[in-house]
Amino acid sequence: MLRVLCLLRPWRPLRARGCASDGAARGSEIQVRALAGPDQGITEILMNRPSARNALGNVFVSELLESLAQLREDWQVRVLLFRSGVKGVFCAGADLKEREQMSEAEVGVFVQRLRGLMNDIAAFPAPTIAAMDGFALGGGLELALACDLRVAASSAVMGLIETTRGLLPGAGRRLSGTEAHALGLVNHAVAQNEEGHAAYQRARALAREILPQAPIAVRLGKVAIDRGMEVDIASGMAIEGMCYAQNIPTRDRLEGMAAFREKRPPKFVGK
Repeated sequence: MLRVLCLLRPWRPLRARGCASDGAARGSEIQVRALAGPDQGITEILMNRPSARNALGNVFVSELLESLAQLREDWQVRVLLFRSGVKGVFCAGADLKEREQMSEAEVGVFVQRLRGLMNDIAAFPAPTIAAMDGFALGGGLELALACDLRVAASSAVMGLIETTRGLLPGAGRRLSGTEAHALGLVNHAVAQNEEGHAAYQRARALAREILPQAPIAVRLGKVAIDRGMEVDIASGMAIEGMCYAQNIPTRDRLEGMAAFREKRPPKFVGK
């Protein structure tokens, strides 16, 4: 059950931010909603292509790339949550019917766009969470793996199954949400509920834990972690030092110290 106090704004295609009708939003494969009230700062991306089980087709990928490009410049986004509007499915992977109609050159270009999409998700400045309440196969699982955190319902099915279609990467084996959690593939596994959105509910709870934190420090911490993992320890420490130096002059750092001294909750503003 959603909290009564949370004010929900309508879904909308991001390119028409603030002026899209509900009808226009329903026709978009990627829809965006910024939550309000106590959940202000959480933005949700809804993948909504029921006719193809959220398969990664040209329109789907284009809309998602466009949404990410706009959201990454929005400092009001403190947490970005990926969810599905199709019950029982997170993302079924590549749209093989669409790809079958492409020439070899077109396939190469599209695969490059998919790589760019995954890189854009991985490099998104705010924390990202994937709520996997159903099938996440092939590129759908890769999309979730590009996020910082993954929550899966116990009934979810996931796997890098591309090799079963003559593609790569892949491993071929399918896993349940529980099995994926045991292997460390997802951060949390939860029992599915009757509504089919248990992973979303847990993901949203995780997002609420991030909201009270200083947004600049969170973003810089993400940079330090992501970049530090790619280099040796000395370079990683240097990256952390550069990130910390950027945080020192912020109002939020001073507010955090003042709140500690005055024994009160801090009021971070992202400056």
